[in-house]
Amino acid sequence: MSISTSIRRMTGRDPREDGRGASDLEVFYDLVFVVAFSIAGTQLAEYLAQGHYRAAIIGYAIATFASTWAWINFAWFASAFDTDDWIYRLLTLVQMVGVAIIAIGLPPVFASIDAGEHVNLTVVVIGYIVMRVAMIVHWLRAAVQAPEYRATCLVYAGMTAIAQVGWVVVMLVPLLLVPTLIGIGVCMVLELSGPAIAETLVKRTPWHPEHIVERYATLVVITLGEGVVGTVAVLQTLIAKTGWSVETGVLGLSAMGVTFAMWWLYFRLEVGRPLAQQPEKSFSFGYASMPIVIGCAASGAGLHLVAMWIDGQTSIPETALYAAVAVPIAVFCLGTLAMYFHLAGINVLAVPLVIAIVLPLIVGGVLAALGVTLLVPIIVVCLTPVLPVLVVEFAARSSVAKLRR
Repeated sequence: MSISTSIRRMTGRDPREDGRGASDLEVFYDLVFVVAFSIAGTQLAEYLAQGHYRAAIIGYAIATFASTWAWINFAWFASAFDTDDWIYRLLTLVQMVGVAIIAIGLPPVFASIDAGEHVNLTVVVIGYIVMRVAMIVHWLRAAVQAPEYRATCLVYAGMTAIAQVGWVVVMLVPLLLVPTLIGIGVCMVLELSGPAIAETLVKRTPWHPEHIVERYATLVVITLGEGVVGTVAVLQTLIAKTGWSVETGVLGLSAMGVTFAMWWLYFRLEVGRPLAQQPEKSFSFGYASMPIVIGCAASGAGLHLVAMWIDGQTSIPETALYAAVAVPIAVFCLGTLAMYFHLAGINVLAVPLVIAIVLPLIVGGVLAALGVTLLVPIIVVCLTPVLPVLVVEFAARSSVAKLRR
């Protein structure tokens, strides 16, 4: 797509456009989101290290939902209406500023939950509203310039605006944790129902299947890379203090290996590829991919926590340390597998792939419960994405061999 500094009419993109891929601006946009994931992951690891599990888990859930949902909404909008003119670019910049504000406001969220006070969402909500107001302007512009989709765009803009009122109420009313979570849940329902109403009850926007699949894949890759960067940074600090050791070497290799295998699994299964033939599953693909991305981001935080354990910065039970690594990897791998079969249909590989994922999780958990040195269960659980990759590759080679006979 050519770059233009003039204003283009936002009439809607061709959903059958050949060779449609992620733009440079979209990739840049993704990188800014990964900063929020990084800060949320660091907070998760630090609060887990202190044994403050409630603050760690709830804070991380709030942080990643705010970031991931805002990313999803823009990704689908851009797939349908990207004009790449200066108005579009500046509004995208506003959203990127909003992400940065969210990232800055994450530590107070965790701290307030840990202290049992009113959840301090002020900065996060301000950043989120900045992003969402920019999206409302996007939708209103599309409503004016694309008459065919006007009703759909107005529903998007209206539901988004209503949800922001809810977020302001949650931010300002001094409620304790449980009522705040209920308020957040109501706002989440409003946010999630907007696209469902607009796309199913009004008119589907002209999003591009191959483009949207690539957008999700790009976010997964960048998020995996952020996990590696975070773990290496912690290991670098640790090595500077104590020098190289077997533990640091094993953790470093495990982090690289499991991240590489997660990438291989996601792209080998070509998650999302059948979406073009099944557009009615766009919501399940869009929404159910959220846990995959969040699990992907949290896996780096788990490895970060293990590095802190090697450095003597935490004394929480080794079973908790194991769970911090195993749960995100399990969510990513099982979520990826479920999405693949949801779109492509169940086949003969279903049972072998499930076994290949679950087996290392169980074996690693048993070893951790028996008190085996932590790095052994960590190595085992890092095989979770490796074994299904081997199953898929072996099945592919067997199929090729049969065709040659």
